[in-house]
Amino acid sequence: MKKTNCELCVNYVYDEDSDTYTCIVDLDEDEMYRFINSTNYNCPYFRLDDEYGVVRKQM
Repeated sequence: MKKTNCELCVNYVYDEDSDTYTCIVDLDEDEMYRFINSTNYNCPYFRLDDEYGVVRKQM
């Protein structure tokens, strides 16, 4: 299992045209290789999709 959980990332968005979720970050060739082949890949672009973060800042 990969360390980075793409489903929790703000960069993992739903594409209505293809009816799938995709990562909007353009990984270079080396990053993509590590992502596909490594079970311990830590994505440098991972940002937690915390929809309540804005609300906490407003309080």
